[in-house]
Amino acid sequence: MTTYHFIGIKGTGMSALAQILNDSGENVQGSDIEKRFFTQEALERKNIPIMPFSKDNIKEGLTIIAGNAFKEDHVEIQEAKRLGLTYYRYHDFLGEWLKQYTSIAVTGAHGKTSTTGLLAHVLKETYPISYLIGDGSGMGHADSKYFAFEACEYRRHFLAYEPDYAIMTNIDFDHPDYFQSIDDVIDAFQQMAYQVKKGIIACGDDEYLQKLQAKVPVLYYGLSDSNDFQAKNIAETEDGTSFDVFVRNTYYDTFTIPGYGNHHVLNALGVIALCHYEDMKAEDIKKISTFSGVKRRFSEKQIGTQVLVDDYAHHPKEIEATIESARKKYPNKTVVGIFQPHTYTRTQKFLQEFADSLKQADKVFLCDIFGSAREDNGNLTINDLIERVEDASLLELEHTEILREYEDSVLVFMGAGDIQKFQQAYEAGLKHTKQ
Repeated sequence: MTTYHFIGIKGTGMSALAQILNDSGENVQGSDIEKRFFTQEALERKNIPIMPFSKDNIKEGLTIIAGNAFKEDHVEIQEAKRLGLTYYRYHDFLGEWLKQYTSIAVTGAHGKTSTTGLLAHVLKETYPISYLIGDGSGMGHADSKYFAFEACEYRRHFLAYEPDYAIMTNIDFDHPDYFQSIDDVIDAFQQMAYQVKKGIIACGDDEYLQKLQAKVPVLYYGLSDSNDFQAKNIAETEDGTSFDVFVRNTYYDTFTIPGYGNHHVLNALGVIALCHYEDMKAEDIKKISTFSGVKRRFSEKQIGTQVLVDDYAHHPKEIEATIESARKKYPNKTVVGIFQPHTYTRTQKFLQEFADSLKQADKVFLCDIFGSAREDNGNLTINDLIERVEDASLLELEHTEILREYEDSVLVFMGAGDIQKFQQAYEAGLKHTKQ
């Protein structure tokens, strides 16, 4: 029996896949840099060995799975090739592994992780399933009926998959370090659509998805009347958001989700449509109401009169959606946006869009740009964004105590880099003051 060795096991997708193989009875180990990541906790809980990168980790008998962040000249990849070991990139291995199941890919520019988490939650309440979520969560089951997984469009990696079903949340321009234009993104999703084997569940409110061509049935969901699955009578409650679902203009049932904002309603509607298509009972689908969320997607903590929110939002539309959630859940509180731009290329491309989305908050703090090793920062600085947002301030790690001034507020920490360290510094300062 082989041992699967993960090069870069602390990556969110890699961590999740390692857990799936481990849960399925396979031998799993991995290597990564020494720095601690939030994905480590689950790996350690399952006693999956994690080693520092070293050529000596690579031995005969291993099957190698390499994370997409690592180039071919990585010391462990070089050694694996020298020994002639079986070698996969993450997305290629996943594409092979999911063929054992009824596979459901969740893809789109925004909402992938939350929707995959929601789908996995609903399915596992009724069936033995396996799932891989982009927040680092993964679970395998020897008797899985379904495999729900997040499929990322970056560098067209999702073209390694031929899923039975796909939920497509939206198409939008992102990853400007790879995609040339919105047409380039549309082309990638169109290629993906042709690879789906049984059916596509797509958001019909998205103009680009409406034009999708496919070899399989396409069911549309959304808020407009033209959709096969439509949400109506949306209402915020103390428990979340309730809405009625109509299937081809006929009332189906009423559902409640714990999230706030129309983007959460749409994510849920895509899951409901898929489950309905698979003949699940309405009472089983209604277990959607007990979903506890995924990591780094509106993760909340109450400290005194302040609510601290950690969110992965790193695109202008995601920022708007996160601020909308904060406003709808806490209509009587001030919303303070604390944003760390992720990559210079994305910041440069969406400079004005970032400014416009951040203006939805009552007060804005900006952290320095989190750069990528793959790019040149050019002449862009955080000041270019600060100048475009009225009354925005620079937040420095050594001076997070300024946030204490915003009592009875929602502090929304947003970004895909290391924005968490600003929240951690702020919380540490609060504890120190109390002592």
